[in-house]
Amino acid sequence: MDLLIRKENQSDHTAVEELTREAFWNLNVPGCDEHYLVHIMRNHPDFIGDLDFVAELDGRIVGNIMYTKSHVVDESGRKVDTVTFGPLSVLPGVQRKGVGTALINHTKKLLIEQGCPVVIIYGDIHNYSKHGFFSSRDVNITNAQGKYPFGLLVMQLKDGAFADHQWQFFESKVFEYNPEDAEAFDKQFPPKAKEYRYTQTEFMMAIRAFIE
Repeated sequence: MDLLIRKENQSDHTAVEELTREAFWNLNVPGCDEHYLVHIMRNHPDFIGDLDFVAELDGRIVGNIMYTKSHVVDESGRKVDTVTFGPLSVLPGVQRKGVGTALINHTKKLLIEQGCPVVIIYGDIHNYSKHGFFSSRDVNITNAQGKYPFGLLVMQLKDGAFADHQWQFFESKVFEYNPEDAEAFDKQFPPKAKEYRYTQTEFMMAIRAFIE
């Protein structure tokens, strides 16, 4: 697959929002909010514009990755800046063909060059373990409530960056959006049926699961 990975520009915004809607529709919940998240993320102070990339195939945008600032705090109150990607969107017709991998690898290389110590995400370990992500439990990083969510995943870009300390992870406030605003935003798009998928049950189980 001959992909072109390039920066997202303003003229891509609508296409990326449409792509994200298609990628997540009925996946985790009936309908989705991720396209609204993409929309508000670009103007948020935690958005990292230099890590906002699209994947093009034959002149059509088929994938997108976006990053936000995040951080961890250790038991002494020391703060270390981290980054978080998501949504990572791939058009359903080209999923499982290396588009997401290409976007992750491209941005991972840039992060290593910038000296970033770690990428922390909420995601499915079945999708991300092949990219070098491990459970946050393996590096003693909890969520803000001191628990180890099943889906809290860490990719270390510097070996031993979090050794011998206990950490809490804090993601961007951009993820704390109002669902009613997302619902209103979705009305700008062509109607789509909100339906049940088995992946929604898997998602609800995963977000309620913690590692001891």
